[in-house]
Amino acid sequence: MGIYKDLQDKRVMITGAASGIGLATAQRFAEEGARVFVVDYNEKATAQTMQENPQFAGCCCGDVSKEADVLTAFRKMETELGGIDVLISNAGISIRKDFVDISYKQWRKVLDINLGGMFLCAREAARRMKAKKSGVILMTASTNGTEGHRWYTDYNASKAGVILLTKSMALELAPDVRVNCVCPGYVLTPMQKAEYTPEMLAKVNEGIPMKRHAEPSEIGALYAFLASEEAKYITGADIRIDGGETAGLY
Repeated sequence: MGIYKDLQDKRVMITGAASGIGLATAQRFAEEGARVFVVDYNEKATAQTMQENPQFAGCCCGDVSKEADVLTAFRKMETELGGIDVLISNAGISIRKDFVDISYKQWRKVLDINLGGMFLCAREAARRMKAKKSGVILMTASTNGTEGHRWYTDYNASKAGVILLTKSMALELAPDVRVNCVCPGYVLTPMQKAEYTPEMLAKVNEGIPMKRHAEPSEIGALYAFLASEEAKYITGADIRIDGGETAGLY
């Protein structure tokens, strides 16, 4: 039984939901009794996710940086669930590389997925939510979008864009639709484990006041709160969840 009774039967689309933060968030919303619609580009991972999580209500494979794929996902959700109440736009990628070695092809790919995909999904959700005068749009930004970080210039720029996309949308869509973004710090996701050696992870933990990475489920818990009526006065916010990493010099 979930904590937030108003999330019961809410129709929730989550992108990038076949692993990491997206999967943990989908599982949390399912625990709250929501009808979860999973979107991910990886067909094999999506099929496995649906098999392992029969509580999810539906799915669609697609690339959030492609407008046609996004439109297909929303139409499929409408057909199967009858509409959308909550969007959690989470799909994203990062590639660790020196700035001078980033190709324009890589730059475009990261920006198209991390920022373009957020725009496309949020726009489609907003159009539907404005029509029914209710809804919540939540997006995954990052603490990397709030300050400079080495080796992730393209990623950092994309996440800074997500934060201002959030704030601008919140102004336009209020008071009927709330829009917020979550800015995680280091999260122990499969993507993080693929990019960092155990030694690198240990070194990062030393620089975090809480001395550890976040668990994906902790990000999912924040999303559940923000989607609920408990957060009904929160909009236009970029909320950090980083173990104190960006609180100041540590």
